[in-house]
Amino acid sequence: MLKVKNLTKEFESGESKIRAVRNISLSIPSGTFAAVVGKSGSGKSTLLSLLGALDKPTSGEIFVGDRDIAKLSDSKLINYRRHKIGFIFQSYNLIPNLSALENVMLPMEFAGVNTAERKKRAERLLGQVGITGTKQSRRPTRLSGGEQQRVAIARALSNRPKLILADEPTGNLDSSTGKIIIDLLKSLAKSEDTTIIAATHDAGIARQAKLTFHLKDGQLVR
Repeated sequence: MLKVKNLTKEFESGESKIRAVRNISLSIPSGTFAAVVGKSGSGKSTLLSLLGALDKPTSGEIFVGDRDIAKLSDSKLINYRRHKIGFIFQSYNLIPNLSALENVMLPMEFAGVNTAERKKRAERLLGQVGITGTKQSRRPTRLSGGEQQRVAIARALSNRPKLILADEPTGNLDSSTGKIIIDLLKSLAKSEDTTIIAATHDAGIARQAKLTFHLKDGQLVR
């Protein structure tokens, strides 16, 4: 369960302050695929950075499960991100000189999982997202965009996170492949009992989400 209460983020701009996120409160149950929708500059990326513990709020609370991550120290935030939060990016962000399997294994290596368990879980996750056989040993440049995004999804799931944040996850994909990726995220949210939030400007994704939050000028508008 993700619970956000009165979340605000301000940035200094000369002598003035910019409120990128303004007094946001929301709640998303585990196992839910949700969308945050808004135009560029609406505050989507800032909100995702706060939820992903990449930045600290000016005020407010962010509960992931029973822990308020807004109050964690920097060292604890690093550990929390490593173990409890997964990220999916528009540009995939796969390491080019590693195979698909090695890309999925990497976060588990940082988390201290032994080699045999890393390989077993990575193979299972890749199979779960449709990357099978010899494709698991291919480097990203030998995979299509849709296949690279599937690898990125498997990697995000590798450490069994409570929360996965997807920033424009279909932005570099054609519409039919994008739909497949969204259907996959919806299915994985339920099967992995993970909260998955996609930030997007695409109204089509919003229609497929169980919960949708619309942002404008850093505020929830409906």
